[in-house]
Amino acid sequence: MSYAALVAVCIFWGTTYLGIRMALESFPPAVLVATRFTFSGALMLAVARWRGVRMPRGRELRMAALTGVLTLGIGNGSLAWSEVLIPSGLASLFITLSPFYLVGIESLFEGGERLHAPTVAGMLVGFAGTALLFLPGTRGLMRGSMLTGFLITQMGVAAWTMGSLYQRRQPAAAHPIVTGAVQQLAAGLAFIPVALLVPHGPIVWKTRAIAAIFYLAFFGSIVGYSAYVYALDRLPVALVSIYPYVNAVVAVALGWLFYREPFGWRETAAMLVIFLGVALVKWQTQVQGRRVKRETQSVARPSD
Repeated sequence: MSYAALVAVCIFWGTTYLGIRMALESFPPAVLVATRFTFSGALMLAVARWRGVRMPRGRELRMAALTGVLTLGIGNGSLAWSEVLIPSGLASLFITLSPFYLVGIESLFEGGERLHAPTVAGMLVGFAGTALLFLPGTRGLMRGSMLTGFLITQMGVAAWTMGSLYQRRQPAAAHPIVTGAVQQLAAGLAFIPVALLVPHGPIVWKTRAIAAIFYLAFFGSIVGYSAYVYALDRLPVALVSIYPYVNAVVAVALGWLFYREPFGWRETAAMLVIFLGVALVKWQTQVQGRRVKRETQSVARPSD
């Protein structure tokens, strides 16, 4: 069951990039985020209340709302805005840089693992892969638009990482899925004023775009997030962390299939180099973790 949950995360979250692009055919990014997460969060909380599940209160509720705005509001909202400028497959490729932000921001927290030279080298390899996409002769894209889309996705990744790390450090009595529902509702409600105040063109109602929002709410937010929490609780973190790379492959394939998004040798080479950089960072993180564990056990061991 736990492996089935991980497969669901890999597939469903990979399809959300295409879902976002389809929804953007009718709805501006802020309207999309507000509608998607208000609906999914309210539905999940209603079911939780009906089943008598404990709800977050006080500080726990405030922290869940804050991290929801960071991770889902700014994080997913930035992804939606970027897909106005760049193909969905390319956006998914930029998102795979998230482990670099994880180790970088983690090092800034008290007690976080410090950066080491091999880890920094892996990060440089990953960003070098991204640089391949900006070489002269980029096919089918203006490099200015691609750079803007890249910067927007990185802002979202940084917000997602900060919110996730902060949430992980907070004591919580409520079930993680209930906390996730609060995060979704908070993100949706926070984006309602944004949707009302930010100027945008007229909304052209399309059946495919409306269906995409419902798909994102059910399979991206409710099913996908619940499967993610379940898999994370029952499988090693290192195994669960493969999902962004499978997501990228799924997103690239669907973007090409439905929108004929360009993906040639340059994009393939960039993907492989980025994945190599991420693999180096993950490997070094595990090495440093084992080293710290051995040192801790050595200090804790009573002397003869």
